[in-house]
Amino acid sequence: MEFGRVTPEELETIDFSLKADPQITIDTLAASNREGDLQVHVGCAKWGRKEWVGKIYPPKTKDANFLDEYVKHFDCIELNATFYQVYGEATIAKWKDKADLNPDFRFCPKFSQSISHIRRLKNAEDITTSFYEGIAAFGDKLGPLFLQLSDNFTPKSFPELKAYLEHLPTDVPVFVELRHKDWFAVPENSERVFNLFKQLNIGAVITDASGRRDCVHMHLPTPHAFIRFVGNSLHRTDYERVDAWIDRIKQWSDKGLQSVWFFMHQHDERYSPELSDYVSDQFNKKLGLNLMRPKFIGKDKGLFD
Repeated sequence: MEFGRVTPEELETIDFSLKADPQITIDTLAASNREGDLQVHVGCAKWGRKEWVGKIYPPKTKDANFLDEYVKHFDCIELNATFYQVYGEATIAKWKDKADLNPDFRFCPKFSQSISHIRRLKNAEDITTSFYEGIAAFGDKLGPLFLQLSDNFTPKSFPELKAYLEHLPTDVPVFVELRHKDWFAVPENSERVFNLFKQLNIGAVITDASGRRDCVHMHLPTPHAFIRFVGNSLHRTDYERVDAWIDRIKQWSDKGLQSVWFFMHQHDERYSPELSDYVSDQFNKKLGLNLMRPKFIGKDKGLFD
């Protein structure tokens, strides 16, 4: 993932502290009526990583068996594959079958780029219908969906965004990722779009990337968090940033947060299992959870035991 990448020299100068909760987050959590414990899921963006063979996948694992192995280590995946192609029910049913080994596993498909980047949410009804028909085959393995808007999708396109979101099915949770800087730099734009999300019960993706601190906006229009964390190859700041997130999520949980989906990205994805293990370990220690953790070859437990 190249979004928000900085040089090693720039990395040392960045203020990674998380912003204070905006009023919409305070209000959303105050109105939450959570029943039971906070639900936490930790995963990566792709299962097809050859760099993980010999690390968490057994030696000589074939590409066709990567998903079979992935579900042994994580309980969800940010499914970027659906961004590049609208898959039919047959393919998705095969993926679902592979995940049946893990009863808690969930797929979180990304809306097709044909919808978000090519048609830019206009005249996209047919593709949206095909997208939803395909992912329906996930059945009880379907988690929330996320719609990533392009870097050049500006607040001028708010009417198109509003019209598109208003016509989406409401039986599957949806989160939206904003990227253009004017969504965050102009308070009126932020207030308008996040209030729309709240009105429609749409979540907001929070993307934590080193070079785009504005995307760490901390707005929760629903009592559910969807965090895309972009690390820097296990640099010391990766761990410091995770620690800060665990503390904030603990605070949110105490105030009514119902679920969090924490997805790990690295500019060099070979290191995603290590930092994911740290994330799950810290959740378990600080929130009293029992999340599954990646099992590294040659080690009986995670790296941080």
